[in-house]
Amino acid sequence: MVSPMSPIEPEVKVASFQGPFGERSVNVKPTKIAPATAIGFQSTLPPMPPPRGVTLESHGAIVEQMAAVEDAIIVAGGLGSRMLPASGMVPKESLPLVDIPAISHLAREASHAGVKRIHIISSPAKDFSSIIADNSELENIRKDIDSNLISPFNDVDVQVHIQSVARGLGDAINCALHSISGPFLVLLGDNIVLDNYSTPSNYIPSNASKLLVDNFQQNGLPCVGLIAVEDPQNYGVVSLNGNRITTIIEKPNPEQAPSNLALCGRYLFTEDTATLLKNYSFEDHGELQSIAIQKHWMNNNGLIGVEYENFKWYDSGNPKSWIRSQIDYALNREDLADDLIGFISKITQR
Repeated sequence: MVSPMSPIEPEVKVASFQGPFGERSVNVKPTKIAPATAIGFQSTLPPMPPPRGVTLESHGAIVEQMAAVEDAIIVAGGLGSRMLPASGMVPKESLPLVDIPAISHLAREASHAGVKRIHIISSPAKDFSSIIADNSELENIRKDIDSNLISPFNDVDVQVHIQSVARGLGDAINCALHSISGPFLVLLGDNIVLDNYSTPSNYIPSNASKLLVDNFQQNGLPCVGLIAVEDPQNYGVVSLNGNRITTIIEKPNPEQAPSNLALCGRYLFTEDTATLLKNYSFEDHGELQSIAIQKHWMNNNGLIGVEYENFKWYDSGNPKSWIRSQIDYALNREDLADDLIGFISKITQR
């Protein structure tokens, strides 16, 4: 197990805004996938529920399959006040982890998990258009770089949703739910969870979201990613019975922490989320609204905890954690480690 770099739930501090063209949500597609006229289009039709298939077993029994996980939400609406002045010019989710933007890691992780659509929760102060775009012309400049990192959203549909009021993670998720039917992934935009250190020339996406999807396909229950930490008092912490979560405590006193397993910004929520967000309202639960619905699942059919062993957890939410993340990530990259080790050794001997 490894210690994380102090991740937090992204802040959202924005004024009221209706988004481009007066819409709260817009569909965006790279031109490689769709013509430019598709940019800014929003259908007025309600989303169709995904079909639930059936399979015929050898003895003729009909077995219902789990609904496919076709959507992922990247929560990236926060101003990132702790990363000012940089976050005032560039979204903190677009800041590079050495040479790969944080949101590129998340996009490739979600695509690797099998989703067809990625919903970005943004704010009026942010612009993700350059990273969402088809940047394939850059492939001729650096033919050694994986094209999926040049255009990280090139194989999914993208919708950008504006969170107009600062009301926490539950409200951020709710901004996209009118476009989603069925189970969906949630990735906090300033949290990178990696199980490998591949280079841009031979990039391998993280399996963090795929593990949640695999668990959902086995049991049909909502899932959350967990990583062991050294300071559980700074996180939402859980206890487990097998893989079932039995307790969730937000930032417990050290002596009251039920374990050192922390929620690490990776979730798979089920299709009842919209109803639960109404039942567990922001007015009653504040910014812990998302914790309230997780506790609902825990106390009813069940909430699965997926332990991420041998993963690293990086956070772009504040300068100290981001500097540590850069160093640790680079030291684990085969193309960077030797030079960096030599440089660190040299400067620490001054």
